[in-house]
Amino acid sequence: MDGLKVLIVDDELVFCENMTRLLNTRGYQTKAVNEGEEAIRVLEKEAYDVAVLDLKMPGMNGIDILKKLNELNISSQVIMLTGHGGVDTAMEAIKLGAYDYIPKPCGVDELCEMINNSQNNKGKNSKKRKRD
Repeated sequence: MDGLKVLIVDDELVFCENMTRLLNTRGYQTKAVNEGEEAIRVLEKEAYDVAVLDLKMPGMNGIDILKKLNELNISSQVIMLTGHGGVDTAMEAIKLGAYDYIPKPCGVDELCEMINNSQNNKGKNSKKRKRD
């Protein structure tokens, strides 16, 4: 889905740089930020189709960002990035309205597929929630 606007929120600078470059070469309009507070400021000013949030970050983590997005009625689809052992927290994120989660490290093709699926299923529950 060319042209989708994607915001990457992760405290790992190299991950952000690499994923932004890879997504941009695939036709996405991608921006990366490295902290939750900045992500909120960006999303308040500009609409993004998808926000990819790292679950564990210093300060405002992915769950905190998702809760704030819900409070502000920001309608970007949310995909959570989880590290080792983050599945329980990722499931909490899905209950809070995240589309789905993807384990880190993730490949760009896998992330692209999830981004596209999130747009194809806008307004519907994620696959994970349908199983519950």
